[in-house]
Amino acid sequence: MTTEVVVVSLAALGVTAAAVPICVVGARRYGLMDRPGPLKTQDAAVPYLGGVAVFAGAAVGATAGRPIVLIPMAAALAVGIVDDRFVVPPQFRLLAQLGVGAGIAAAQPVHLPGWLGVPLVMGATVVLVNGFNMLDGLDMLAAGVGVAAAVAFAVITHGAARLTAASLAAALVGFLLYNRPPARIYLGDGGTYLLGASMTLLLAQAWGVGIAGTTGVVALALLAIPAGEVAGAVVRRRRSGRSILSGDRGHPYDRLVASGCSRTAASAVYIGIEVAVAVAVAVAVGHASMAVALGTDVVMAVLVLGGAALAGGMTDRTGIRT
Repeated sequence: MTTEVVVVSLAALGVTAAAVPICVVGARRYGLMDRPGPLKTQDAAVPYLGGVAVFAGAAVGATAGRPIVLIPMAAALAVGIVDDRFVVPPQFRLLAQLGVGAGIAAAQPVHLPGWLGVPLVMGATVVLVNGFNMLDGLDMLAAGVGVAAAVAFAVITHGAARLTAASLAAALVGFLLYNRPPARIYLGDGGTYLLGASMTLLLAQAWGVGIAGTTGVVALALLAIPAGEVAGAVVRRRRSGRSILSGDRGHPYDRLVASGCSRTAASAVYIGIEVAVAVAVAVAVGHASMAVALGTDVVMAVLVLGGAALAGGMTDRTGIRT
């Protein structure tokens, strides 16, 4: 690890840790609070705007590496904050997410033939933004998974991508100081939109010019958990005859809690799985084999989807309370 990466990481952690209390005050002042409800797990209102603090920290590495990527990252954060404050129609959210994806594709072109990279990046943005939004259902869950994935991206990439990934990981660690149970602040939609967009950006950088093709392929495994959340929700809601845009408490982590697992333990299970995936990806990249890279992706997809099915995350069960 280079001195620059260490300095950027420490600065990002410090900036986020210092910014969180300010964000708590701002959220309370402007009414950006997550209040108890049928689909909520907390008993009292908890401030949003954790994403603002994470952005402040992550911006350290992005500025040092590739400043232009701050534009789509800031756009994702802004769209999410609007979604936190107002009731935004699903069609607007989708268009905004696609717009953020187009911004990522423009700021960080991927090494694919023709214009193929643009729609793929836009599609990945929609999946990952919604995937991390779904993961933000328990204290430290989304941020914990994000830390493990970002650290892995920092290991398998170099240059600007490594600085961006390292600062994002450190910023999320700074946020987790306040988001660990019992959470004093949430990422909110602003934070999960930022996290999903940032992971899409890191994936695009892993497919960038000068990085081995196997790196981009195996990096897909790092995002199996948020992608699996989206796939499971679509299947679950379609099978129950409900709109895929409707909310529920039928995610695999909800089923773990309903079966007697503590909320902290359920989050730890997800984070532990992501850490294992990160280690597997780092090993696979070292082998520099496309067969190994593809095999890693397939194995992780099967494990994540199979685990979700075994936990009951593919079926709709009413009456579940966490």
